[in-house]
Amino acid sequence: MLPQHRQTLATAFEHAATAALGTPFEGVVTLEKPKDASHGDVACNLAMQLAKPARKNPRELAQALVDHVKANPICAGLVEAIEIAGPGFINIRLSAQARTAVVSAVLEQGAAFGQSSEHAGETVLIEFVSANPTGPLHVGHGRQAALGDAMASVMKTQGWTVYKEFYYNDAGVQIQTLATSVQCRAKGLKPGDAGWPESAYNGDYIADIAADFLAGKEVKAADGEPVKGSGHVDDFESIRAFAVAYLRAEQDLDLTAFGVQFDNFYLESSLYTNGKVEEAVQKMVASGKTYEQDGALWLRSTDFGDDKDRVMRKSEGGYTYFVPDVAYHISKFRRGFGKVINIQGTDHHGTIARVRAGLQAADVGIPQGYPDYVLHKMVTVMKGGQEVKISKRAGSYVTVRDLICWSGGVDESQPMLSQPDALTKGRDAVRFFLVSRKADTEFVFDVDLALSQSDENPVYYVQYAHARIHSILDQEGVDVIGLKEANLDLLQAPSEAALLRALASYADVLAKSADELAPHHIAFYLRELAGAFHTFYNAERVRVDDVQLKKARLALLVAVATVLANGLAVLGVSAPKRM
Repeated sequence: MLPQHRQTLATAFEHAATAALGTPFEGVVTLEKPKDASHGDVACNLAMQLAKPARKNPRELAQALVDHVKANPICAGLVEAIEIAGPGFINIRLSAQARTAVVSAVLEQGAAFGQSSEHAGETVLIEFVSANPTGPLHVGHGRQAALGDAMASVMKTQGWTVYKEFYYNDAGVQIQTLATSVQCRAKGLKPGDAGWPESAYNGDYIADIAADFLAGKEVKAADGEPVKGSGHVDDFESIRAFAVAYLRAEQDLDLTAFGVQFDNFYLESSLYTNGKVEEAVQKMVASGKTYEQDGALWLRSTDFGDDKDRVMRKSEGGYTYFVPDVAYHISKFRRGFGKVINIQGTDHHGTIARVRAGLQAADVGIPQGYPDYVLHKMVTVMKGGQEVKISKRAGSYVTVRDLICWSGGVDESQPMLSQPDALTKGRDAVRFFLVSRKADTEFVFDVDLALSQSDENPVYYVQYAHARIHSILDQEGVDVIGLKEANLDLLQAPSEAALLRALASYADVLAKSADELAPHHIAFYLRELAGAFHTFYNAERVRVDDVQLKKARLALLVAVATVLANGLAVLGVSAPKRM
C-alpha cells in the first residue's frame, strides 16, 4: 500500500475509534499486509486492541469502526470493500484505482520511489569494518562492509544524513606483534624457524611487507601520508610505521574492490596523541566511579548494569582496550552525532556494557543506551563442496578479496581491477549474499552457488528479472513518457495483482529496514518481487493484440524494473540490463 493511502486509512480509523468509543483516540493504528492475499490488501486489528479496555465486544466494535470508515468521505475512491473476520479482524480491499496507483507513482518518481523525508535534518554516524591494520580484510569484515554500506543507504532513503566512519585500531599489542613479525621476516626468519615468535603472524603477506620494506618502496593509505621503507632491519619504529601504512593501503584495495567508501578514517593512536584517552580517564575518576585495587584502576561498571567491575588501567600501566573506545565515543558525541550505530562481530558483545558504562561514568551528557550496536555472526565459506578455512595470502582466514575473486570468476594471475566485469559479478554476489540473512544468524557462503546462473542463485534470480524486463522493453521500443497515460485499470489478472501488491509494499520495506537496522528485509523483498515477475511472465503475454492492455502491461514492467534497480542500488548491487 502506498504511504499516502496508508495515512488516509489510518486517519479514517482514528476518527472511527473516536466516534465509536466516545472519547478521543490517542493510540496508534496498525495496518498490515494480510498473510493470505485472498483476505484483501490491508488488515487491521484495532477492534481487538480496543475491545478489552473499552469493555466492548470486539466484533461489535469492529462493525462500528467499519461503518464509520465507510462513511468517511476521505476514503472515497480508496476502499472497495471492508469485511470483518473471526472475532473482530478487519480486512480491507482497496479499489482498483488505488491498487494501480503505484505504477503511476513509480513512473513519476523513478529512483526516488519509496523514499521518505521522515528523518530529514537528522544525522547518524555508522561505524563499520574498523579492522586492525594487521592483515587483509577477512570475510567477517566483508559481512560488516555489506551490512554497514547497505544500512547507510537505506537510512538515506528515510531522510537521514549519514556519515560513514572506519576506526583504525593502530595502537596496542597487535601492532607491536605485526612489527615484530615483519622485522623477523626482514631478518630472514620464517615460520617454523628457531627464533620465530610464537605470537607472530604467519601469512605470506608478512613476507611481502618485509620484502617491500627492504626494497625501500613507498606506500600510502587513502587518508595518510606516504611512508617509505628505510630498509634498516633494526629500526623497529620505521618497520612499524611502514607495516601499518602498507596494510592500510591493502585494506583500501579491498574496500575499492568491494565498492565501499568511507567519509572518514579515525585513528585510535590519535586518541592518545591528542590527550583524549587521558581526558576520558580523568572524567571517569572525577565522577567517583573508579577505584584503585591491586595496583590497577577499576571502573565501577556494575553501577551501570554490567555483570562485574572492569579494569581500566592494568597494574603494569597500560589501558585495557575499552578505555580508548570510551574516549572515541565521547569524540563522536562531541562531533555532533546524537545517533551512532556500531556494526561489530558477536565477539564484541561484552564490549557493549563496558563502553556504555564508561560513557555514563564520564558524565559528559551522553544519553543512556548510546551507542546502538548491530552484532553479526561470522561466515563459513564453502567451495567445491568443502569448507575453505584459510587463504594462502592471509595464512589463517579467507579474505574479502579472495571471496570476490572466486565469486566473480576473476583470473587471479591477472590484476583484479583490470577485470571489471568479473569484479562486478563477484562484488554483486558477495554483497547480496552477505546481507541476505539477519546479521545475528550464521551464514554459509557457497562460492559455487554464487557462480551459478540458476534460480537457486538469489542475486542472479533478481538481476535476471531486471534484465529480462529490459529485453522486453527494448524489443518494444518503449517510451516511458507515453506509458504514463496507460489505462492501468486493465491490469486485472491475478499475477498482475500480485505484482501491484509487491510494488506497493516497497516503501514499507525500506522504512522497516531502516527502523530495525536490518537490510536483509530488502534482499527478501527483491527475491519476492522477482518471483512475482517471473510468475507473471509465465502466466501472461505482454505482446498482445489489445494495444491498451499491452501498454498497461509495459507500464507495469517499467515500474517493476525501476523498483528492482532501486532496491539493488540500496544493497550496492548492480542492475544489469543484459545478461
